[in-house]
Order: sequence, then structure tokens, then C-alpha cells
Amino acid sequence: MASLNKVFLMGNLTRDPEVRHTPKGTAVGDLAMAINLTYRAQDGTEKEEVCYVDVVVWGRQAETCRDYLSKGAPIFVEGRLQLDQWEGPEGEKKSRLRVRADRVQFLSRGGGGGGGRGGRSEGGSARERSGESPAPKAPAADPADDDVPF
Repeated sequence: MASLNKVFLMGNLTRDPEVRHTPKGTAVGDLAMAINLTYRAQDGTEKEEVCYVDVVVWGRQAETCRDYLSKGAPIFVEGRLQLDQWEGPEGEKKSRLRVRADRVQFLSRGGGGGGGRGGRSEGGSARERSGESPAPKAPAADPADDDVPF
């Protein structure tokens, strides 16, 4: 029997990306995103639903997310579902379902605002506030280069 595990999500980050490193030095990034759905209910009122999704991203892509993304940034994620299972400190079994990203595409914030550093908010990142020199500017995405088939 054939199987398929593919996820495409577009939404906004709910917090700044967090990156840690494995003992062998591989970067692992945790992203949290919100996907909003607005629809009209049967009674004619407009309703909004929000789906919160945890995303894990590995390697250089995790470091790039940390350097160029911040809370509120719009992103497109292509990846697969991953079930993590472990045992808690008191022996209870725990699990969580999250998305393992194969590709994270940075989207523009729209409205012509945003500015440099991939459209960071005015508060800047912790790296900028601490006085560290900023990372180089992210290359602008060309909509004509999209690999999305629709």
C-alpha cells in the first residue's frame, strides 16, 4: 500500500525562532506558527479559527530562520508530520505531533512596510538589542522563482 506524508502550511510565527545545537554541532530550530482561517457561519457572521503548529527545522536552514525571522513573520513551510514520543520524569508516556520542515520560505509582510532584515519588527531581535553586529540582509524572494505548482 502506498503512503504519503507531505504538509504545506502558510502562516505567521507566534514567537521568535529558537535554535539549539546537538552534541555533534547540528543546528535544530523550533518555530511556532499560527494559521488563520476566516469563514462565514450559517447565521451570516464572520468567524475566525486559528490553528497553532509547532515546526522543527534542521541544519543551516535553522540558523537562517533565527537570523532573518521574528515573531509575526509570514512563512511558507513544506515538510512532513513527525510524531515524537518519550517518557516523562515520572514514567508517564508523552507524545506530540509536529511538522519537520524540509523547506521554509520567507514571505514578504505586504503593504510595502517592513524594511530591512527580512521585515523585522521595530523592536529588533535580541541579537540587535545586545549590540551584536547584524547579519547580512536576506536576499529578496522573486515570486517568479516559486516552485509551488499552483
